[in-house]
Amino acid sequence: MDETTKVAIIGAGPAGLAVAACLRQAGQDFVMLEKEQQAAPAWRRHYDRVHLHTTKRYSSLPFVPFPRDYPRYVPRHLVVEYLDAYAKGFALEPRFGETVRAVARDGRGWRVESTSGALRASHVVIASGYNAEPLLPRFAGIEAFKGKTLHSADYRNAAPFAGQSVLVVGMGNTGAEIALDLVEGGARPTISVRGGVHIVPRELFGVPIQMVGMATRLGPQRINDALFPVILDLVLGRLEKFGLRRPKQGLLQQIALASRIPVIDVGTIGKIREGAIKVAPDIAEISERGARFADGKHGEFDAILFATGYRPGYARFLEPGVEPGPSGVNARASDLGLYLVGFHNAVTGLLREIGIEAQAVGDDIRQRQNRKKVAETLPV
Repeated sequence: MDETTKVAIIGAGPAGLAVAACLRQAGQDFVMLEKEQQAAPAWRRHYDRVHLHTTKRYSSLPFVPFPRDYPRYVPRHLVVEYLDAYAKGFALEPRFGETVRAVARDGRGWRVESTSGALRASHVVIASGYNAEPLLPRFAGIEAFKGKTLHSADYRNAAPFAGQSVLVVGMGNTGAEIALDLVEGGARPTISVRGGVHIVPRELFGVPIQMVGMATRLGPQRINDALFPVILDLVLGRLEKFGLRRPKQGLLQQIALASRIPVIDVGTIGKIREGAIKVAPDIAEISERGARFADGKHGEFDAILFATGYRPGYARFLEPGVEPGPSGVNARASDLGLYLVGFHNAVTGLLREIGIEAQAVGDDIRQRQNRKKVAETLPV
């Protein structure tokens, strides 16, 4: 007979742990499945220098703030330490090595098939991560390149690239910070930027950009999008001369429509100004020794690093025809009993959004379970 539980949580990263803690506080039964052998596997794999780009004050999970002695922008190893302590504090025990293969409707609930068997649940929370599967677009000529190629998911530090010329493809937050890490580690990086990019400082006039982003929610998006370029030009200077132009979409509009947050600068722009990090346009073709760019110029490189993003990946195990609602609590998620947590990438910070969503999902499940109990006691 299949095992049953009220809630199946898929993933034991920050989102899964946050939901589990909220359910634990609400007295709800749950099972948490994690395909890796440790909680928070993505944070353990991040490159060495990564820090939270958002402040610790607004990046902690429900009920437990980051320790007071942690720095404002928490480094990777301390985030992992915090998450391990969080799981221990709430006695959360994920089932490791459980790869979810299918999630399908089963009567009024759900059937979750994983490595060790099937699990029946009234509710399913997908918390498998915004960055679950690396994206590696195809580039003409990639097979001919004689140097090293890797995705940013496999990058740890600059040591293997010291003295080398490295092409970083993509200027999101990951690509920008890896380029900075490379130049500080003795490499010669070039960033290939496709289209425009919004760039903001980590702090604006001493105020964390996360808090500025929270404040912008109080005003009209159109006005804020008109003001940002003026303010950012004063702070960062006009960056077009370095090959960095803004998209046609405003900063907040791009976040709302495409879930693309701006690059939060932690030193990359200064190195670009110095000429230590070069900027190139989109790649037209990769060659045996390097790449030809959209402007017709060619560069020679020892390695190409693809900071080309990720995809959530949960669609591969969902029953065909099942379309969950947006991340968090909404009418569709509540009606289905199928929730996404951790898939709303906002300028206010992914971890902050995870905390808000986890508490809302925990409350919604508790309320639905209570209504179910009341309904079962009523005479037919």
